[in-house]
Parts: sequence; C-alpha cells; structure tokens
Amino acid sequence: MKILILGNGGREYSIARAILNEEKGHELFFQPGNGATNTLGTNLDIKDYNELAAFAKQNAIELTIVGPEAPLVDGVVDIFKSHGLVVFGPSKEAAQLEGSKVYMKNFLAKYNIPTARYIETASIEDAFKFTNTLTAPIVVKADGLCGGKGVIIAMSHDEAKVAISEMLSGKSFGDAGKKVIVEEFLDGYELSMFAVCDGEDYILLPAAQDHKRLLDNDQGPNTGGMGAYAPTPLVDEELYQKVRDRVIRPTLDGMQKEGAPFEGVLFIGIMVVKGEPITLEFNVRFGDPECEILMPLMTSSVSDMFYKAATNRLAEIKVEFSSQYAVGVVMASENYPYKNSTPAEIIVDDVHHEEIENFTHISYAGVSMEDDKLYADGGRVLVCVGLGDTIKQARDRAYLRCGQVHFAGKKLRTDIAYQALA
Repeated sequence: MKILILGNGGREYSIARAILNEEKGHELFFQPGNGATNTLGTNLDIKDYNELAAFAKQNAIELTIVGPEAPLVDGVVDIFKSHGLVVFGPSKEAAQLEGSKVYMKNFLAKYNIPTARYIETASIEDAFKFTNTLTAPIVVKADGLCGGKGVIIAMSHDEAKVAISEMLSGKSFGDAGKKVIVEEFLDGYELSMFAVCDGEDYILLPAAQDHKRLLDNDQGPNTGGMGAYAPTPLVDEELYQKVRDRVIRPTLDGMQKEGAPFEGVLFIGIMVVKGEPITLEFNVRFGDPECEILMPLMTSSVSDMFYKAATNRLAEIKVEFSSQYAVGVVMASENYPYKNSTPAEIIVDDVHHEEIENFTHISYAGVSMEDDKLYADGGRVLVCVGLGDTIKQARDRAYLRCGQVHFAGKKLRTDIAYQALA
C-alpha cells in the first residue's frame, strides 16, 4: 500500500515505523517529514494542501494519515476527501474539539459529559469575577491552538489574574488567547486515553500516562510531554467502561447531532477524581509522546486499523495489543521549552547489547540530516522507547537506550513512569 503521512514529529515517525514493521510491502511518503523519516520513505516539500492532494491522486496514494492538529484544524481532510482520497482524520468542523477550547467545553456541557466547572469569556472583568469564586490552584486556558502549551495552572488568585490578563491582551499566545477558559482545578491523577473512531464505531486503546512538566517530580513549566508509559495499572475495566459510557459514546453521538461525525483519533485527557473520570480536554489526534509507546504495543495491523477507520469499517476488525509495557523517554534540546537551541550533532553508539537491540528503539522528531549526519534541531529531539514484561523492565531498557544517545545540551527526565512504580 502507498501511504502518505502528514507531520514531522516523533508521532509520525512512530506510525511509519509500526506500519513498516508489520509488512515490508508498504511505500511511505511524508509531508514534510524530518531528517530521519527519509530512511523510512520519501520526504515531500508540498505545502499547499490542494497540490498535495493532487500529488496523492497522481501517485495512487491509497491512504493518507494526518498526524498534527494544525492541518486538521485548517481542513486538510475536507480537501483530500473532495479529491476522492481516503484520509484518516477529522473534518475541519469536527477538529474544533481541539481547535477551540471554548467549543470543546461548551460541547461537553451540552451533552452532559463530566468536566470541571468553568467560564469561557473574552471579558477580563467576568474572568476575574469567576476566578474569585474558585480555590487555588486555578486553571487558565487559551482558546486556540498553542502547541500544547496554552494551559496555565496558577497557584494563586493573583497568578491566575496575571495569566488571564496576558492571554486576553494577546501578549501570551496572540490571537489564540483572545478568549479564555477559567476552570476549577481537579485534584486526582491524569490519564491519556485514545479512541480510534470512524464516525459511529470506535476502538479504545490502552490508557497511557504522560509527563507534561519539564523536570523530575513534575516540577518546571508545562511542555508538549517529556515521556509516557502504557498501559497504566491505574486503570481497571470499570474505569474503562465509565469512559466508554460517559465520554466516548456521548461524544460520537453528539458530534453526529452537530452534523460533524467524528472520524480519526479522539484523545481524551482524563482526571480521575475519587474513581470518577472527569474530562479535562479533547485533542483530535494522537498525543506525542503517547503515540510512540502505543504503536509498538500493537500486534494487529496498524495500517489496516487506519484504513478501516478512514473508510467507516472499524466494526470489521479486531485490534490487538501485546501483553508487554512500553516506556518512552523524551530527549529535548538545551533551551527547550524556553527558546530555540543551536543545532547539535547526534551521536548514537553502536548497539552491542542484545537486550537493547531487541527491546528498545528510537523515534526521531526534531532532527535534520546534513551530509549524512543527524542534528538535533531544537524542541523535543527524539524518544527512546523500551519494551518489557513489567513497567520497571521497560523503563530500565528505555534509559539504557538513552545512555547510547549523545548531543550537546541534551535534556531528559530521569523519573518517567514514577507514578506506576511508586
């Protein structure tokens, strides 16, 4: 099968790697890809979505998988479908579940899906008034897309008001912050759940746990994610069923009623409070780095899952996962997440250890290739993934692989999966 993957991160690299691992007959294309994806397929430089769709048609691309949120919110799926192409991802209208936090929160309220008490407003007075009714910490969110960084957890009322002021003035996140959500802070533990949807049916994948903060012990600023593990022992079948009944089913039914059936990956950020799942947020694509750990756990066909979802035929297949655990540790550049870093050459030691060879791998993200040398370009550079029969074994193997990767200023957390191992 000829497959086009949109995106340039570790998520897209991991999807491609999983597809190639299942069957060698696939031919992959990436737009734009990164410095390492060209070892898995062909990188394209076609920025216009109509031109990209024309390329897909001319080259008999049988499936397009959209990785990141920005093209989805921009309507790339609608454009590809108008060309008669098979594409995995939600329509522009359905992508509002991530594109606008205001839309998402109002949708949750409309369809009685459990979520935190909130206000959505462009008025600083109304935001301040609602803030005064809450107990700190207080959550402040920019309405639009902010690359996973538009959420501030303010530890005091004053801090919350500063965050609100800076968002509404455009200082923090430009136009993305011109409307804000202020909501109560929920005290519990957070989970990442992913449902692959075809508009009517869905498949719920094993729950993962992400590590958003930059530093060990969940200190430092929020990031796009510094590591993750799956499946998490913090979820039992009862909790999965509550998420199915109270979140996923009413969301798919609600989106049908809104005239925007949801097709693609529905990411549900869940806060578990006293055993009850409360919806923090939706994304309309795989999380990164969660995708990097879920893909290698799949034992059934990855490409078939995406294809059947994109053609509204999920009911025909059974998706299966290994009984192993996966842990992914992100290596980031020196100045992440504050500012850009100087490109640094990446040196990966030759693997002589059978355990590292057989149970670990690297998913590349923020990298470029020059004169056959790989460079860390900034941001989150790569993810070292370890597999094992226990979370501890998987984590230890992931860190063994980390020890083989070297570049100037590399930054990583040393406590990924600590919640499960505590």
